[in-house]
Amino acid sequence: MSDKASYNPPSPGQTRRGLVQVFTGDGKGKTSAAIGAVIRALGHGFKVYIVHFMKGDSPSGEGNILSQLPNVTVVSFGSRSFVNPAGIKPEDKAEAKKALAAARQAMLEGGYDLVVLDEVNLAVNFGLVELGEVLKLIADRPEGVELILTGRRADSKLVQAADLVTEMLKIKHPYDEGVAARGGIEF
Repeated sequence: MSDKASYNPPSPGQTRRGLVQVFTGDGKGKTSAAIGAVIRALGHGFKVYIVHFMKGDSPSGEGNILSQLPNVTVVSFGSRSFVNPAGIKPEDKAEAKKALAAARQAMLEGGYDLVVLDEVNLAVNFGLVELGEVLKLIADRPEGVELILTGRRADSKLVQAADLVTEMLKIKHPYDEGVAARGGIEF
């Protein structure tokens, strides 16, 4: 008997234990790892909610394609595509708070199996949202909901609250050589 035949995944909506995953670090691949988990979940018929912090209406290949698929909702918040931590504006904080509120509502009321908070770790680090509010979101998570939090500089308390933490380690990056983000690859 193959391993695949002996594995019986839960059906969408079936009570199962959801976990909290954190993808952090200075290396590339945090959002990509989350999107990989989204694709896997969608392949099993799960409902997925993705909220992008600090990305506003910045175009992304994953957002373009995922928003066309059934069972997935993609929303983006942010008053601009790049937030300079030295120049936080009130509208940056307001947009981040809207993003957190949208994630909370989806988690508690939307019937979603997986909720992704893309770049929330950096939003906390920049002071756009309060660490305590994100920890409360984790604590209030219904048993069957999986949460994925991405972004650099995950606070140690978020790491401690998570069930799975992966740190992407930068060894070498084309940005260091002046290569700009490329459509279809980095966004």
